[in-house]
Amino acid sequence: MTHVLVTGCNRGIGRALAEAAVKRGWQVTGTARTDFELPGVEVLACEMTDIKGVAAVFDGLPPLDILINNAGIYGPDSQAFGMDYGGFAEVLAVNSIAPLAVTEACLPALRAQAGSRVLSISSQMSFMGYRKSTRLAYRASKAALNKVMQGVATDLEHEGIASVLIDPGWVRTDMGGPSADETPGAVARGILDIAERVTVAETGKFFRFTGEERDF
Repeated sequence: MTHVLVTGCNRGIGRALAEAAVKRGWQVTGTARTDFELPGVEVLACEMTDIKGVAAVFDGLPPLDILINNAGIYGPDSQAFGMDYGGFAEVLAVNSIAPLAVTEACLPALRAQAGSRVLSISSQMSFMGYRKSTRLAYRASKAALNKVMQGVATDLEHEGIASVLIDPGWVRTDMGGPSADETPGAVARGILDIAERVTVAETGKFFRFTGEERDF
């Protein structure tokens, strides 16, 4: 049975991912900041800003086929100037640094399963091809995530563990708002389809949730 771990499974894309994985008959482990229950999911309490505490959360995790680094926050209404720097630091901690800490903590479980893979949920807002200052903290954190997980891909490639990034598009969640293009369910199904088929030959790439490779 496929074992998947989804961080941030209590809402939005993360919840949709966990629910969709349960429907596929997978063993599903999830994380949430506070006590949370979801049918068919073993939920672990994990505070992503507590980087030193992350390792203990995943100690003894059984063999893992798929890790999905999904947990993230939008942060302050940031501009290039007038930045809430404390808020910026928190966004970087959760969106950029914690996925590396979680991946490292899960390495024993990933190494125990041949062909395991790591998917990290990035954003189209990370794209370096245009200049925008709205939600600057979030944009910067996702651009940093892309570079961090490229490094993970490089370091784990020789072990046969793939690491790829996912652009979920504009999704109707608390973060994306009610006018967004995509539903969490459709996005979750697309991400799980990628998770099922991606191989180490594609490690380090950035995919839209629909499966097409995209530019960084």
